[in-house]
Amino acid sequence: MDTVIRGGTVVTCDAADRVLAGDVLLRDGAIAAVGPGAAGARSGMARVVDAAGCAVVPGLVQAHVHLCQVLMRGMADDLPLLEWLRQRIWPLEAAHDEASLTASAELGLAEAMLGGTTTLLDMGTVRAHDAVMEACVRAGARVVSGKAMMDQGDGVPRGLRESTRESLDESERLATRWRGAAAGRIGYAWAPRFILSCSEALVRGAVERAAEHHDVLHTHAAEHPAEREAVRAAMGDDDVEVLRRWGVAGPRAVLAHGVQLTDLEALTIAREGTRVVHCPSANLKLGSGIARVAELDRAGVQLALGADGAPCNNNLDAWTELRHAALLAKVRTGVTSLPARRAFRLATIDGARALGLDRLVGSIEPGKRADLAVVRLDAAHVEPGGDVFSRLVYACGARDVEHVFVDGVHIVRDREHTRLDVARVTATARAQAKKLAARAGL
Repeated sequence: MDTVIRGGTVVTCDAADRVLAGDVLLRDGAIAAVGPGAAGARSGMARVVDAAGCAVVPGLVQAHVHLCQVLMRGMADDLPLLEWLRQRIWPLEAAHDEASLTASAELGLAEAMLGGTTTLLDMGTVRAHDAVMEACVRAGARVVSGKAMMDQGDGVPRGLRESTRESLDESERLATRWRGAAAGRIGYAWAPRFILSCSEALVRGAVERAAEHHDVLHTHAAEHPAEREAVRAAMGDDDVEVLRRWGVAGPRAVLAHGVQLTDLEALTIAREGTRVVHCPSANLKLGSGIARVAELDRAGVQLALGADGAPCNNNLDAWTELRHAALLAKVRTGVTSLPARRAFRLATIDGARALGLDRLVGSIEPGKRADLAVVRLDAAHVEPGGDVFSRLVYACGARDVEHVFVDGVHIVRDREHTRLDVARVTATARAQAKKLAARAGL
């Protein structure tokens, strides 16, 4: 049966950035028609979702998250990056088992999807990543995800350290099992964690295998000043340049953060089409700095947004990242930088493009998959009106999301997740978080 999302303000994020008053018709998991006459194209009876007083927007895309870290929320505050990793995050990740990973992923997926996120690029931990993938399938999300790859590094606990061969083989097994799962909603990302925890052989092996299968290559780079200093001391050059020499470049390569990028690096990245994911809240909390997003955008760097992980944010709210991205650009570069209309594309079509999914999702156009969110514009904190992009970026939040569709399936209905029992998920997460912290000795 067709579905009609009726009477909303349709923010298409198409090439012309059209905003339309009217309906969106969904059929067989895809967008069949958009605009004032869309409802008239239905075939027979149709389910109707009332969007009066709402914006209908593309499902939001978060291009860098760590679902495995959601249980760690509040366990790793007020530390700089390298200490944060060695003293808290790595010991906690090493203590994960399948039950705690499942609880972490389900809690993160519930939070993100209830807030209108439909697509995520996720980096897992080293072990038991099948549990995360299974949770993504159950939740109904569109996810590109891969296990973290780590075969060296100071302070890496035994539970996370792999041999190069073990890391590549396990990643290959996961990629073979999960690539294209859930009717194509699941993709695989080869994820060498960051340059200080990966050998050249591991990174080059991941690059080769990702290229062979046209998979995403996902890593952290140019995040924190202390990290950059450590990389220069160990390798005699910046991480972005070393990774580039090892093959981490081009449209399938996604670099999280990019806070420390130089002008020359930005121009090189733009020329080669490498993607950069801006994670403003995490960069602020870890003291990494403020990414030069407006300058990167002007240089032609392909940008996206992400919340990063719950222990360095501490939420997975794409609306917070949107607001922070737009406001911080104004502080850094001037008040005309990154206007709301431009910022909103970072969380929609540009995010989809970063993951190689822009032909499927990221805008509301006939033929694309029906990944959508219906967001209230008539709450007291959003009214009385004004530019719709301004309202979405500066006033709206996760609490305003009424409905979410993925592949045309009504995943969030009237602010309730239809695939996950959120009360059970949160109760399980509380119990598993205590066990995880105890196993980690924290």
